[in-house]
Amino acid sequence: MTSFDTSPQLNVWRALLALAVVFVMLATTGWTALHGHRRTTPLQASLAAWQHGRVGGHRLPDPDESPTRLARFFASLTERQSTGLAHRYPLAVGNMNGAPVELRYRANRIALQKARRTDLRRMHDTRLSAAGQQQAGRRMHRFESLLRRDRHILAFDPDGSGRVAEVFGNLDKAQRISVVVPGVDTDLLTFQKTNRQYTAPVGMAKALYGAERAASRTTRTAVIAWADYTAPSGLGVDAATAMRAEEGAVRLNALLWALPGNAPVSVFCHSYGSVLCGVAARAMPRRVTDIAVAASPGMHASQASNLGTPARVWAMRDADDWIQDVPYLEVGGLGHGADPVSRAFGARVLSARDAKGHAGYFEPGTDSLRNFADIGVGAYDAVRCAHDEGGCRAGLSGVMTAGRA
Repeated sequence: MTSFDTSPQLNVWRALLALAVVFVMLATTGWTALHGHRRTTPLQASLAAWQHGRVGGHRLPDPDESPTRLARFFASLTERQSTGLAHRYPLAVGNMNGAPVELRYRANRIALQKARRTDLRRMHDTRLSAAGQQQAGRRMHRFESLLRRDRHILAFDPDGSGRVAEVFGNLDKAQRISVVVPGVDTDLLTFQKTNRQYTAPVGMAKALYGAERAASRTTRTAVIAWADYTAPSGLGVDAATAMRAEEGAVRLNALLWALPGNAPVSVFCHSYGSVLCGVAARAMPRRVTDIAVAASPGMHASQASNLGTPARVWAMRDADDWIQDVPYLEVGGLGHGADPVSRAFGARVLSARDAKGHAGYFEPGTDSLRNFADIGVGAYDAVRCAHDEGGCRAGLSGVMTAGRA
């Protein structure tokens, strides 16, 4: 729900209309109306080619093997062999959990170069409409931006509206890792914005990375802008249900289980991204110590204790965020459950002062961003609670105090 910063009343009516549409679809056509014929995507083609490939006279492992087994496979290769695989199967290697991080960066650069050439040709394809050529141009320029030498692309899929994940910091050497999970209307073209930059995943992650470095000068951090799922488009059927969240939860957990090293991980989930994080929580690895949600329509649970995770659950909502006017309910698969900032839900409720609306939680200078950063570096003693009594810090021990600015 990232892009909806219009009036609360309008958005409530749109949400209610979406729920009504879903009821009609269920009553008349069933869920089959939501699914069409699926063609083979470039990523699927790359994975299929991998499954028939060989290296050093041996067949390549199943790409669905555990990240641990895939990591052992890649560790057994020479530099030349691993580079060769990245060139032959760039999309497969670039999205393979268990492949070395640097190799994934290299493979995704190759895949981005190919995608750029494809859309460059489409820009001048007279068989396309003017709108189609313009769209190809926008995608081509996005690929050019992602190809800059200072960018580290951990996942990339050009199909459809596209998926992408980017790393800020050194993921292999990080002592603390943060993952930013965005909401509705997130795709390749909205992954980064020039105007209102902190409402897009890249701006969110960069702001968090900078704030974490300010919060602790001595802690090596890495932040992942994770837009590697198909987010709902607008406030419609997909946004009113957990279907996209359930699909995304599988992808998020695949990433979390494959992260290098053993550094603690914090997950920061905005708007519909918090639905995804709620669905994913039960299957997250134990190294995920914190799940923090902002502007949440619900986490697909009635209480934080029902999420099935040992991680600390944090929640925040700015006073002028319209999401508070959307009904917090779940009936027959519609809606996303209880309000995470309500006392009954049981999350640790944080201050979001100065966040300004639904999409301003990662703006520098806000309590919300400072709180995210303190959680990200483990400085729990520094977080600011929504209420002055400091209840959100209750029962916390082993907080980090050294190295703060």
